[in-house]
Amino acid sequence: MGETMETIQQEKYISFAIGEELYGIKINEIKEIIKMQDTTVIPNSKEYIKGVINLRGIVIPVISLRHRFDLPEEKYTKDTRIIVVSYEGEMVGIVVDRVSRVTTFDDLQPSSGDHGNIDKSFISGIGTSGEELVAVLNLNELLGQ
Repeated sequence: MGETMETIQQEKYISFAIGEELYGIKINEIKEIIKMQDTTVIPNSKEYIKGVINLRGIVIPVISLRHRFDLPEEKYTKDTRIIVVSYEGEMVGIVVDRVSRVTTFDDLQPSSGDHGNIDKSFISGIGTSGEELVAVLNLNELLGQ
């Protein structure tokens, strides 16, 4: 891997919320953030896949982070967003309740604790930014299963 904690702390992250919990993704893994839009359901797909969207001629699968984390689905609001990330050369959309901000972390510790219903392999570390604790997502684990 070759990254030191000092290198990771200087990286920028987008923080976003699922319910009251904050999560983060490295900004260099994000292609864009778009408003929620209707998805086309794909029969016989995994339960957490909401469907696909057409983003400027590219068909992108969209997953529900709430479902992936075994949390109850909630109605979409004006703050619901799709974070489009690059995963293994493909674009994938991740539905989140709201996007918070771009941040760097004062401290980033490896994840070792309990994250409720969330598979601990989905979390690569816990970052602190001021008073906020942000769980940094491991996209390889989250999207690779």
